[in-house]
Amino acid sequence: MTSSTDRSHVVGVPKTYEIRTYGCQMNVHDSERLSGLLEEAGYVRAPKGSEEADVVVFNTCAVRENADNRLYGNLGQLAPKKAAHPGMQIAVGGCLAQKDRDTIVKKAPWVDVVFGTHNIGKLPVLLERARIQEEAQVEIAESLEAFPSTLPTRRESAYAAWVSISVGCNNTCTFCIVPALRGKEKDRRPGDILAEVEALVAEGVSEITLLGQNVNAYGSDIGDREAFSKLLRACGKIDGLERVRFTSPHPRDFTDDVIAAMAETPNVMPQLHMPLQSGSDRVLKAMRRSYRQERFLGIIEKVRAAMPDAAISTDIIVGFPGETEEDFEQTLHTVRESRFAQAFTFQYSKRPGTPAAEMDGQIPKAVVQERYERLVALQEEISWEENKKQVGRTLDVMVAEGEGRKDDATHRLSGRAPDNRLVHFTRPDEPVRPGDVVTVEVTYAAPHHLLAEGPAKAVRRTRAGDAWEKRHAAPAEKPKGVLLGLPTIGAPAPSPAPTAGCGCD
Repeated sequence: MTSSTDRSHVVGVPKTYEIRTYGCQMNVHDSERLSGLLEEAGYVRAPKGSEEADVVVFNTCAVRENADNRLYGNLGQLAPKKAAHPGMQIAVGGCLAQKDRDTIVKKAPWVDVVFGTHNIGKLPVLLERARIQEEAQVEIAESLEAFPSTLPTRRESAYAAWVSISVGCNNTCTFCIVPALRGKEKDRRPGDILAEVEALVAEGVSEITLLGQNVNAYGSDIGDREAFSKLLRACGKIDGLERVRFTSPHPRDFTDDVIAAMAETPNVMPQLHMPLQSGSDRVLKAMRRSYRQERFLGIIEKVRAAMPDAAISTDIIVGFPGETEEDFEQTLHTVRESRFAQAFTFQYSKRPGTPAAEMDGQIPKAVVQERYERLVALQEEISWEENKKQVGRTLDVMVAEGEGRKDDATHRLSGRAPDNRLVHFTRPDEPVRPGDVVTVEVTYAAPHHLLAEGPAKAVRRTRAGDAWEKRHAAPAEKPKGVLLGLPTIGAPAPSPAPTAGCGCD
């Protein structure tokens, strides 16, 4: 592969970058680190909508069946742009890069860099090496080189942040390829996690989401079965930290001490994402999930007993190999009993390299689609019924940025209630900023959001709002130029959205 002369070698003209992220929250947080690495190396983010970024990075996901097609389609669209843009570079990282490795460059020889999930810190070096050597650089580490939280981060939000507490997963679910790509679970030391949280709060962050591939298994790597509940309680002692969330837990590791810590720690929010995957014991066994329907419903019952107002969401896979109509009916039964506020439903996607891909009894697409539609219809009905119970309640809503796509047209603002429900509300007379808290009364419920049409009952300006205002009011700092091509090399996170994880928990 040949690289043409780079226009950003002009002294004082910085290179620009764009990152395209696919997949779970772990990838979103990794993209923040990639941004931090590139900016520390002298790059600047390309303006939104720009077609002229000098570096385009794809942070990929390998969970869904169409992930490969989507990536290669997007790479194909970039090929003529690269040909017309001297010096442009394309990098591919994330789970699909870890899986496909050399295949990416074979299928798309115009790609400059391929890096994996374990060595994201190498991106600036690999880009520079590709430019100098004028050939693609493929570097995939087989194990974690350094915990990602040691890397610089450009957080998307001033008021909310991801905090990784572990990477990797020790489960062996037959449908999931992620453990093979992310590796075995590796836990951070509690002191390092809390130090990061305290530093974020000092910067103005008021909401953090603890993040892990199997977040409540935290402690297995350090030999403490109650480490996660202790971590939640420790977060409760951090002054200025108003909201603590976590995702995604596994039913196997969801113990009573965690429920107690959630209920007894005021800043741990009454929200839980608990992946079900299937309500059929037979299918759960085939999935190699270590719980059964009774155990799952027992957890839900205990959570509701301890936190009656908790909003519980889940992940469900429809059409797993061998799933019968009776199995599917057990899933519908579990959904009815659980009364999820929201469910992220997936049609089973065969992934090469997973045991499920080789199983007998692959379900015809038409059958999967019909079951999927029935499940979605049931969950829509339940979500609406559960949201209607919120009408008349007074909620403290943390104002969000970018959550309400129609806010400008409706003259409303949007934000998240403590249980993470999305609330659109009438804009108060006084100015409010993302990160501020507005107290409103819910007047209407839809399946996926609440509406508060009356005047705000109270507005509380917060340090998080101050941080947002400072970030947006400060004049843009003149970036360092990438002089003569060699970047300097340094050795988390957006507002928690109610999206599911990779579906592997």
